[in-house]
Formats: sequence, structure tokens, C-alpha cells
Amino acid sequence: MTLTQLKYVIEVANKGSITDAAKSLFISQPSLSAAIKELEEELRINIFVRTNRGIIVTNAGAEFLGHARQIIQQTELVEEKYLVSTPSKQRFAVSTQHYTFTVNAFVDLIKEYGADEYDFTLRETKTFEIIEDVKNLKSELGVIYLSTFNEPIIRKFLKESNLVFSELFSVRPHIFISKQNPLALKSSVSLKDLEEFPCLSFEQGEQNSFYFSEEILSTLEHKKSIKVTDRAAVNNLLIGVNAYIIATGVFPSLLHGDDITAVPLEVDEIIQVGTITHKDYIPSRLGEIYLSALRRIANNLSHF
Repeated sequence: MTLTQLKYVIEVANKGSITDAAKSLFISQPSLSAAIKELEEELRINIFVRTNRGIIVTNAGAEFLGHARQIIQQTELVEEKYLVSTPSKQRFAVSTQHYTFTVNAFVDLIKEYGADEYDFTLRETKTFEIIEDVKNLKSELGVIYLSTFNEPIIRKFLKESNLVFSELFSVRPHIFISKQNPLALKSSVSLKDLEEFPCLSFEQGEQNSFYFSEEILSTLEHKKSIKVTDRAAVNNLLIGVNAYIIATGVFPSLLHGDDITAVPLEVDEIIQVGTITHKDYIPSRLGEIYLSALRRIANNLSHF
């Protein structure tokens, strides 16, 4: 087993394709396939499963890749200190539902890391794709929520993918609305109060099951319903058409300004927000920084 082989399997996991990884590594596809096959035979495990949709990381492969990333990162740290004048570009990716606090934590990561060069990715995406990203090591970790409604199904998917959920915090549901909305002056709102206002939700694509919805109470019918794909559209619609969206209420003004407010929703529900990682997850140095930032934010939410 060589450092080159470790770098090869990490790149294949990142790209999700032998062909794309070979191009980025500037080697031929047959040479890359042969190197990975040789490593798998030496380790007596299958790191990847080849499908017509690309490369899928096996459970054994995910565990191995966790160790491989640690070895490569430690090697790069030694090289940076003793062999090269400039540090190598570090890579990190996280997949998340549309939460402001995950972006704030990402900002903290960049500030704390403080290097001149890096290649970081923040994917605000659909629930099913978050699970797939973490399962296939496209992202080191994901951020999603559980509720009494979706928890059995989501946990089933996580178990089948060899992933685990770790709670960051639990909150009561709120609605996000414009401060100009007539409901903004209320101390709390009921579902009946919301009947005449447009309800926003994040579109979930092909996996548009109620269980994968980013919003609780996803089975409720609404007179006016608008599906969106990005958070910027949500802000514009909250202000432009007096819409609302059901969410956590965790709403730092850093990224949103003072136009939107959060009002408690009168329902007997709890939103449990947390990270998903591989069962045998070993955080990278960047993963540790990001997780610490998330936990700092979570520790400041006791007033919700």
C-alpha cells in the first residue's frame, strides 16, 4: 500500500467516477483502475462497487477512506512543515439542508483555517442527496433534521447506508415571515392563522416523499403552496407575497438582515437537528473545525 494509492482512492471517492478521477490525476483510466484493484486485493476488501451510475463506496471502503484521509492529511502537514515553502490546497465538503447556521459555521471554518489556498464546498441540497453525498463520501458530513413523523424512515435509510445521526440541538417549530406580515406582531401563531398565506417549501426532486421534506407537517394541505429550490428565493417570497415557511427559528441576522422574523408555531412538535456521518467516521482536521463551529452555535440556542 502506497501514499499514491491512497490519494487515488480518495480522488475516486471525491469524483464518484473512475474516468473523472483519472482526468484530474492526469493518468489513464486503465492505470487508475489497476492501482485500485491492486490495493483492494492487498486489503482483501472492496472499496468501491462499480455501477452504471458511477462509483459507490462500500461500507468497508468508507471505513478505509476515513483512515486514508487521515494519513494523507498528516503527510501533507509534514510536507508543508519540512519540505515545501507553500502549503498544499486543502479540500473539505459538507452537505446540508437550507439552514443559515450551517453557513455561519462554514464562515467560522474559513476564518479559523486561515490558509492562503483551499477548496471548500458547501452544498445546500435535497434531503435524499445529502444522505447520498455522505454515504458516497462526496461530503465529509451532512446536516439534516428529524421529527416524530420522519424519524423512522430517515433512520432506516441511514442504517442501510451505514450512517449515524448525532443531535446538535432540538427546538420548537417557528415560522419565518416578513416583518411587514400582519402575523409578525403576534407572540405565536396557529395553523388556522396561516390558512390565507402562501406556504413555502423546498422542492425535493425525484425523492419528493413527505418523509424527505425539509419542513415538518409536510402532509398538511395548503390553499396556497409554493415550492422553491434556494434560500434566496425564500427571502424574496417572504417579503414579496407575505409568504411563510415552517423552520427551526434559528435565524442569525448575519446573513439575512432585519427584514425577516421568526414567530413560534403553536404545534406539539420538536425539530431535532443534527449531523450525519459514517458509522466509523474519523473527522479530518477541517471536519473537526467545522463540527466545533456547529457545536458553538448549538450551545448558544438555549433560548429557543
